[in-house]
Amino acid sequence: MTETATVPTVPPRARAEIDLGALRANVRTLRARVGDAAVMAVVKADGYGHGAVPCARAAVEAGATWIGTALPEEALALRAAGLTQRVLCWLWVPGGPWRQAIEADIDMSLSGMWALREVTEAARAAQRTARVQLKADTGLGRNGCQPGADWAELVAAALRAEAEGLVRVTGLWSHFACADEPGHPSIDAQLTRFREMVAYAEEQGVRPEVRHIANSPATLTLPETHFDLVRPGIAMYGLSPSPEVGTPADFGLRPVMTLSASLALVKRVPGGHGVSYGHHYVTPGDTTLGLVPLGYGDGVPRHASGAGPVLVDGKWRTAAGRVAMDQFVVDLGGDEPPVGSEAVLFGPGDRGEPTAEDWATACGTIVYEIVTRIGTRVPRVYVDDVNEDVRG
Repeated sequence: MTETATVPTVPPRARAEIDLGALRANVRTLRARVGDAAVMAVVKADGYGHGAVPCARAAVEAGATWIGTALPEEALALRAAGLTQRVLCWLWVPGGPWRQAIEADIDMSLSGMWALREVTEAARAAQRTARVQLKADTGLGRNGCQPGADWAELVAAALRAEAEGLVRVTGLWSHFACADEPGHPSIDAQLTRFREMVAYAEEQGVRPEVRHIANSPATLTLPETHFDLVRPGIAMYGLSPSPEVGTPADFGLRPVMTLSASLALVKRVPGGHGVSYGHHYVTPGDTTLGLVPLGYGDGVPRHASGAGPVLVDGKWRTAAGRVAMDQFVVDLGGDEPPVGSEAVLFGPGDRGEPTAEDWATACGTIVYEIVTRIGTRVPRVYVDDVNEDVRG
């Protein structure tokens, strides 16, 4: 009889636990806020660092009927994973995979005449009608077609292409610049311009399925912006677009990601001991240092040096000295938790751990960046409502 060796389970260096049950609950909460408007689950940038495919599936299970991506490659990856829902992708460059997107039944955003020319050429080659949405620049100043003559030209050309059977204009849309700053005058100005540009397109004969401008902050606080569809991104992951808008709890949202690591070393050091590159931290007296095996190579911001909060052994600690590529140190103040003890960088806050917003504050950035930048060296572990692993 052959014996099979048992490989011991080794605690992971680090993990990002993704609570799909919380994500589903967030989507249901957002759906309840927007009445008859449909919900587009935005999963660009690998689902804001949470994992695009598992999060898209969970969002659809909770009632999202559209999925949004920035890049066409992201949209095609969703199709390759078997997701059949309507998908809109909006960040194109010349020579992009238009034909592949047409053949995958992806809705494509157009912001100018060059894009319309390329998509119609691809539609002819594929002998299929392309689904397109026209994006209006109502004041953000990034992507989107300028109002006035540029918008009139794009609308007219899109209608001609539609008459030829090359495209179907499925949507008219735009994006806010300052919806996360309540009361900012640009909000009303953009909304007015959007209504004007939509009205013009419809007067010319465009019959869109959906009109949409609401991102997460607008979804949460500006019901007049909901139109036919809302596009929650960061809110779907249980995070607030900004402190000025409110906390996740204010909106009934729960953070989806918990980032943790196992202490790689715990050691006693004397006072006056320099810590990490440049010795920007020097121990004030005899103490204990703990080594957290995460660094900027994993997406922990270097700006967290001397500031990033971590929960270890029931207490908040702070990154002592510089965050390095693979690791950083916390001063444990003389406590001696065992090597391998859990260090929680951020999570929902249920156990007293810091939140992603705490990290954003410590680093002088936004919460979007904190979760999105967590890199591929950190394994994602997916759990559902009953805390059962759903690895993907």
